[in-house]
Amino acid sequence: TETQKQWAEKTAMRTSDVVAVVNHITLRKRPLFDWQPATDSLRSMLQGFLSKLPLFLVALIVVLIGYFIANLAGRIAARVYADQDSKLLRQVVASVVWAIVFLVGLFVALRISNLTELASTLLGGTGLVGLALGFAFRDIAENFLSSLLLSVHSPFGVGDLIEVDGTTGYVRKVTTRATVLATFDGSQVQIPNSTIYKGKITNYTATPLRRQNFKIGIGYHDSASDAQELIMQVLRDHPAVENEPAPAVVVESLGSSTVNLNCLYWFNQREHSGLRVGSALIRRTKQSLMDANISLPDEARELVFPASVPIQILSADDPRTSEVVPDDKVSESHHTTGEGDLHSEDADVQQAMGDESVGDSIV
Repeated sequence: TETQKQWAEKTAMRTSDVVAVVNHITLRKRPLFDWQPATDSLRSMLQGFLSKLPLFLVALIVVLIGYFIANLAGRIAARVYADQDSKLLRQVVASVVWAIVFLVGLFVALRISNLTELASTLLGGTGLVGLALGFAFRDIAENFLSSLLLSVHSPFGVGDLIEVDGTTGYVRKVTTRATVLATFDGSQVQIPNSTIYKGKITNYTATPLRRQNFKIGIGYHDSASDAQELIMQVLRDHPAVENEPAPAVVVESLGSSTVNLNCLYWFNQREHSGLRVGSALIRRTKQSLMDANISLPDEARELVFPASVPIQILSADDPRTSEVVPDDKVSESHHTTGEGDLHSEDADVQQAMGDESVGDSIV
């Protein structure tokens, strides 16, 4: 260039014992398409790559070694937590250990290949991306963490009857996003794990025995103690009612026209249906009280007529009088055809839902 030509002339003039300088340097005019800078740059890059090729090979070997060590560490972590009932916990621990070991090996490989700045950039970029994804997928992350905590604490298992967020059903499966319940009407309900973990969980099958009750009202002129003895006998005789804890019949309140009794009993909910057992006990209690001539009046009602109503009294011989039909005695059977065999609804719900929607569960 012209600058280089002048620099050469000035340098020659400053040389000692030089009297005069005749600059015969000619400038070569560059062509319109000069490929020399591009070839020089490529040559420089190739030389730099060849000089660092041994470092890259060593770094690649370190990455491969880190990969195999990470796999080994993941298997060891999975074996350490093999006794855990939570399959999700074992998977998460193994994945976290694998990721940590592999990232350490990758960082060492980048340091060996003099790519520390790239490593720092990757770490910083990963952190920013992770933060952005955390805000974007907050609900997904919350459900995943909730599923992990549920699998660790195990407040319920597959097949348990639970009530969550006003929904009662049998647990079909627990995924990383939601818990699937099969309700008594055959519906399949998915509840987010975060809602379950933060909400109130009622596990009806955590213990086999469950207490249930029904209420019945007798007339004021009837003996409450006699009614209690009759109902207690019905409860003791029924095979679905547990003797321990013992059943109880208490006077709960005085109504407008009835003395209200509260009948409490325990039954094995893993074997029997609370709905069917309650139906059988109410049916037998009603029949037992009526056989003992204990009245079961309905609630008192007051009818107000706007005008007078004529009343005609019929004699007993009048054919229009109604005939009183005596009630049947208490059936010897503890359950009717309508009540079935008092088995739990679990089998019915499982049969209605089928097995195609069960899938894998983390608990």
